[in-house]
Amino acid sequence: MERTTLPRSASGVRWDGLALGVDGPARPPLRAEVADGRRLVLFQGDRVVLLARQRVTHRGVHYARTGRYTSPVPSLRAEVARTYRESCADEDAWLARWAHHFATALRESANGPLHEGGWQLRPGMSPYAVDAYWSTLAQHDPDRGHIAWFSGSPAHDSRDILPLRPLSAPDAPRVKAFRRQYREGVLPPVVLWGISALDTSVVLDGHDRLAAARAEGGRPPVLRLNREGLPELHALLAEPELRAYEERIAALQRQRDGGDPLAPSKIANEGRRLARELHRASSGSHLTRGWPLPGGPAAWDALARQHAPGWHPDTDN
Repeated sequence: MERTTLPRSASGVRWDGLALGVDGPARPPLRAEVADGRRLVLFQGDRVVLLARQRVTHRGVHYARTGRYTSPVPSLRAEVARTYRESCADEDAWLARWAHHFATALRESANGPLHEGGWQLRPGMSPYAVDAYWSTLAQHDPDRGHIAWFSGSPAHDSRDILPLRPLSAPDAPRVKAFRRQYREGVLPPVVLWGISALDTSVVLDGHDRLAAARAEGGRPPVLRLNREGLPELHALLAEPELRAYEERIAALQRQRDGGDPLAPSKIANEGRRLARELHRASSGSHLTRGWPLPGGPAAWDALARQHAPGWHPDTDN
C-alpha cells in the first residue's frame, strides 16, 4: 500500500491526512451490497451488520443494525496511546502518527473495508458536519432508526455519525478506562468511514472511545476514511470558484488603479479565500463502492426478515 502525505506537492503547510493507494482486494470483507428499490446491506464477511433502505422521496434513509459488527482494528493499549502522545511534538504530528497506525491496521485486517483504488484518511469531521448533532448522538441512537437528509423530519433523526453497534454505558469498564485517557489528553482518535448511500459516516473503530468522550462532555478526535475523489470531478467543482475569483480580482484591480489604498490587501485576502475554496473542492470524496446483492430485492427482503424481524420501514414518502 502506497502512502502519500496530504496535501500533495506542498511544503510548509499543515498536515492534512494520508492518501492511500491500495492494490487489493477487489471485493473487501466489509462492504455494501445493493439491490433495486434503494436497498442496501452492509456485510462483514458473511455477517449482516446493517440493513438500509432509502425513502422514495430521497429525503432520508431507514436503517436497522443487527448487533453483529466487530471492529477491524485490534484493541488499542493504553501504553501505546500515552507513548504516541508523549513522542509527538504537536497535534498534527500526533494525528499523523495515528493515521499511519490505523492505515496499517486496516491494510492488515481480515474484516475491513479497504479495496483496490485510492483512499484518504483525513483529520476532523466533514466540512458539512453540524455541531448540534453531537448533543443528540448518545441520547438518540436506536438500533432501528431513520437518518434525515432534509428538513421536515424529527430533529433527532439528523446525524453525521452512525455507530454500527450500540454505544456502551458511561460506567462500562472499557468506557471508564477511555474516559481516563480523555481526561489525560491521550485518547486515540475515532475512525469514521463515509458511506455515500447513507450520506453519513459510520463508526469504523472507536465506539467505546466515542462513548467515553461524550460521557466526559466532549468530543473525540476523529479520522475520516473515504474513497479518494476523482481529479476530473475536483476540477469541475473548482471552475465556478475560479471564474468568480477572476471577476472579483478584476474589479479590485480597477479599484487599485483608481487609488483605493485598501485594494492590495483585499486582493491578498481573495487569494487566501480562493486557496480555502480550492482545498475544500479537492478534499471531496468519491462515492462508496457497492456490489450487486445476489438475488436482488427478494434476497434483501429475506435478510431483513431474518436479521430485523418486524422491521417495516415506511420508504414510500
